[in-house]
Amino acid sequence: MRVPDRRPSLPPWPREAFPPHLDEARRRSADRLLAGIGADGALRDPCRSRVLESALCLRLLDYTGSPHPARARLKSYLESHRDCAEPLDRLMTIAALSGSVQIGMGGTVLEGFLARAPRFTSARKKVMVDAILSLFGVAPQVPDPTAFSTGGLHSWAVAQVTSLKVIMDRALGRPEQITAGEVDLLLSTQNRSEVWEGNILIHLSALNALAGLPGMAETVERGVRAVLNHQRADGGLPFITDTDTWCTATAGVALLAAGAPREYLHRLAGHLVRQQRENGGWAYTDVALQTDVDDISVAVEFLHTLDPVRYQTTIDAALNHLRQIRGGTGGFPTYVREAPPEACMTAAAVNALGVDRERNAKIIREGLGFIAAAQHPDGSFDPDWSASAFHTVFRAVLATGQHDAPEPGIAELIRDRALGLVRRSQNPDGGWGWGPGHPSDAVSTSYALIALCAQADVEPAARAAEFILGCQNGDGSISSVSDSIGPRPFIFTVPALADIFSTLALGHLSSRLAQASAESPESSELLLTPFALR
Repeated sequence: MRVPDRRPSLPPWPREAFPPHLDEARRRSADRLLAGIGADGALRDPCRSRVLESALCLRLLDYTGSPHPARARLKSYLESHRDCAEPLDRLMTIAALSGSVQIGMGGTVLEGFLARAPRFTSARKKVMVDAILSLFGVAPQVPDPTAFSTGGLHSWAVAQVTSLKVIMDRALGRPEQITAGEVDLLLSTQNRSEVWEGNILIHLSALNALAGLPGMAETVERGVRAVLNHQRADGGLPFITDTDTWCTATAGVALLAAGAPREYLHRLAGHLVRQQRENGGWAYTDVALQTDVDDISVAVEFLHTLDPVRYQTTIDAALNHLRQIRGGTGGFPTYVREAPPEACMTAAAVNALGVDRERNAKIIREGLGFIAAAQHPDGSFDPDWSASAFHTVFRAVLATGQHDAPEPGIAELIRDRALGLVRRSQNPDGGWGWGPGHPSDAVSTSYALIALCAQADVEPAARAAEFILGCQNGDGSISSVSDSIGPRPFIFTVPALADIFSTLALGHLSSRLAQASAESPESSELLLTPFALR
């Protein structure tokens, strides 16, 4: 995600092509992030409420008959989402509030849901929907047994799949197929005072699976009390507690791009060093242990760009772990080596491995080959961890810059396809949405702008910058719909991520601009003192 340390021979863009307040807007956006850095060096922003978890929690309260005051607030939150835009959310809201589903799936809701998830997850996602609806009285179909396979799954997915199997076995009237090992695994997520791995969805899934099993009443009641500690002010519950490690790493890269003072950046880096797990990786939040390629890759980029000598030990451990995760195809999965590799994670890993191009040349070359094979002719990729088609696109464009070969044919192919898609998809308002034809949003536009910095034409970039600046609020924050996904393809919201990726895009843009005239004292001051020191 970092600003490339080298680019193809591209002419600098003239500053006069962009809004005159561009530098001021970049400073305000970065200042917003700097103000969010805590005393421990982390940038924290809680995850917002979501229908799925709120419905699952209300079902538990109804099942246990608990008179907890949280129930009325949960119902109020769900009532406010009866007419929300997402069809599956509307379905779950009606199910949770009425105790049954009053509208049929008709195949349409489920088909639309599955179309937004990677194909290799389809069987699990279908069972997930069926299992959730079965909690509200919908008779499920007999599932594909492969949906419950735990081979190649990371720890969260194993717990989630086990929860779904137990729920489905009960709904289908076959409790004898629930094994003691499955119950023990679910209990292992509950034997603590906090939510396991910060994952509220898995916590609630496990509780709904355990509810009704012999001897589980106390465990369920204790688990409900623990999760209600995370009830938000609007009455709902979030998907996860937070993404604090991810926010810290991505904010670090964004603030580096924006030229923030090093003292703040080293505070962020210090927190990341303390959060590195024993295997050399990072998890998405401080309270989780399951590491992933995305967090590892961005943390490496940030630490190396900030100070490769000071953080060498941390970086080396992370890169060693990253190389071990790589699959036999040259691609990288999200969590564990045995899982299917994905283009987005491969691009992330290639960008991180690019901090030592000579040592990692073969891995980078094979990674680019995987990305090229995964790219569609129109320049797009299969769904990833973002609702925006331009998320993998911009990271793939950055990955092409890690190639050292004198004849980088594959890299050029990836970049040309990706940039063609970006240019074709710009909306009349200058922005981009989740995909061609979708309404513009600041995050998707930020992704597209970063990709555009790898091409010569200034006009689409100028329009993109104007759109992003139009989304900036008086306090420097950026208003945008969220594109974050988990589990795929459910959207969740951490507002700081809009500020982070907008700041990152404006930082990439600044690297393409012609330097301000040395004859202008005012311009020179803007470059030398870009932030108000605290």
